Amino acid sequence: VAMNRLVQPMRRCRIPSLAHYPTRRIAPAIWRCSSFSTASPTSETGYNVTDADILALSKLRQHSLSLADLVKHGRPPLSEKSLLSSANFTLSLLPIRLAHRLQALRNLPYIVVSNPNISRIYSTYLNSLSILLPYWRAAAEGRPINSLEEEIRFTNTLAELVAMHTDTIPILARGFLECRRYISPAQVTTFLDEHLRARIGTRLVAEQHIALHFSSQPHFDPEASPTPCPEHPSFIGVIDTALKPATVVDSCAGFVADICELRYGTRPPVIIDGEPDTTFASVPMHLEYIVTEMLKNAFRATVENRSREPVVVTIAPEPPQRLSQDAIPHITPPESNRGQFRAEAILPLDDNAPGVTIRIRDRGGGIPPQVVPDIWSYSFSTFSEDDEFPGSSGSDGLSAIANAGSGLSSIAGLGYGLPLSRAYAEYFGGGIAVQSLYRWGTDVYLRLKGIGQIDG
Repeated sequence: VAMNRLVQPMRRCRIPSLAHYPTRRIAPAIWRCSSFSTASPTSETGYNVTDADILALSKLRQHSLSLADLVKHGRPPLSEKSLLSSANFTLSLLPIRLAHRLQALRNLPYIVVSNPNISRIYSTYLNSLSILLPYWRAAAEGRPINSLEEEIRFTNTLAELVAMHTDTIPILARGFLECRRYISPAQVTTFLDEHLRARIGTRLVAEQHIALHFSSQPHFDPEASPTPCPEHPSFIGVIDTALKPATVVDSCAGFVADICELRYGTRPPVIIDGEPDTTFASVPMHLEYIVTEMLKNAFRATVENRSREPVVVTIAPEPPQRLSQDAIPHITPPESNRGQFRAEAILPLDDNAPGVTIRIRDRGGGIPPQVVPDIWSYSFSTFSEDDEFPGSSGSDGLSAIANAGSGLSSIAGLGYGLPLSRAYAEYFGGGIAVQSLYRWGTDVYLRLKGIGQIDG
């Protein structure tokens, strides 16, 4: 995955096949629903997901996920007791979250859900729920995951589900593109805002347990772990408690510059100033995605406007002392988007946790005034239905190459970069603000909230 190769100091090991672990073959779900005629492939051992199952789970209140939940099991390697606790906690959250997304998809107009791509996403979520239901039912009957063998089998299943959902964003984007005559842009933006934020949390929960699993005894195998290996003791699962933004920016800038040179034959210079030695606790892969998207925009504007000025990235840590509410700068969505969605956000360990603000400044001519109102919308204007896949049209060569092989964002030209980056930032209590001076340049302010002090 391209994004996992960005930050060299934070070496990531190979994704495991898990083939050497004892497991069972996962049978597809059977879906019988009076309101839809589509059904998943069946087998005689398939798990039946009924309307009642989805309705009952979707009526359960979703747990308000906090970073304390993700780190409460301690630093790896975890004991057997802590590892089993992590597995059961993960199991307690995922079926409810999947059911809520299924219900949200059901609430879309029937003609939209009938689209093959939207229906495919529904089937993916349905199948995922059917796979987890046996574990859920067993736990409800007083038989939780209570042995390492069961935990290995559950983690194997979890890894398969994470891989299964890798391409859901571009597939969903294609579906909404094809249905744009039947659903308004405002409805699409509202749905995608909620869906993508929920997806961030769901993947984070799953990937955190997988990461803890592979960095804990007795399962640890340095050649198979999808997470940074133990020579990076600052990691707790996917969370780096000593993340250095300057290192991420430098690596992402080199990556995007290489692509820019391949596409345009030139690479804009980058200057990192401010306080580059700043560190804070966060999730590296989220910061990598956001910074890459911001730099892609800055580099493209700089090159296409033939600017010789460097792209300047300024890193400024927030003071650790507690501020009054009136003194805390809040970055909010534009007026046109406020109130249109119920933003999901993760609760910090400490409201006073120091964060960091990153400013990316370019002299690439700024954003045309007529475009500014739409920069936070999920726009499909630069993508043609004749393209085989989002991002394949070549209309945005820089994005198309940068996103090649990345299930997270192989949606170049669809206008997902800014709103999806904002979703990641806001999920952790931060935000993105854009200040543009037309015919001059653009400043993008990325505020990231730190996780807080993690003991143990």
